[in-house]
Amino acid sequence: MVVTSRRTMIPIEVSARHVHLSRTTLELLFGRDFVLEPLHSVSQPGEFASTATVTVLGPKGRLDAVRVMGPPRREDQIELSATDEHVLGLLAPVRDSGDLKDTPGVTLESPNGRLVLSHGVIVASRHIHMSVEDAARFGVRDHDLVAVRVASGHRELVFEDVRVRVSPRSVLEMHLDTDEANAAGVESGSYGMLEPVPSRA
Repeated sequence: MVVTSRRTMIPIEVSARHVHLSRTTLELLFGRDFVLEPLHSVSQPGEFASTATVTVLGPKGRLDAVRVMGPPRREDQIELSATDEHVLGLLAPVRDSGDLKDTPGVTLESPNGRLVLSHGVIVASRHIHMSVEDAARFGVRDHDLVAVRVASGHRELVFEDVRVRVSPRSVLEMHLDTDEANAAGVESGSYGMLEPVPSRA
């Protein structure tokens, strides 16, 4: 299908490194019956940044104070930028959230313990959260790939292969990691515009 040519502004959120952990992993790292306490909410309903942090250890380096997101997930997922993975000495694939097959693992450390994960590290694919109504307005479907133009002074870029993720509970927002945001000179609160390009989904 061909994405509509309507150029509507899409809010941008820059996602720093963070981890999603299972209930089992949380209890191993922080103790039995541990409960994540919200530090602040994030744009997508029901999700939040918690007060908990972990250290992520790789073959060559470490990342301290990496934020644990809530609520707990079914599987552990560590979302890093390409710069982060170089610090750790890893080569993580670019993946959609939840696509964790054949991904590298890391060691997580908290004040209460240390845990080796066999897999779960990804560089998250850039994506746009949309409600069903947003998707209809833009003329796209769940899992479509689109392009978004981001204008920021002298560093204007068109991000291609942006995954559309449609859910009745989603709030319209494009997520970039810190490397992508720095390349385009954008920050949270910036806006992008959908480009009329064919989807390759």
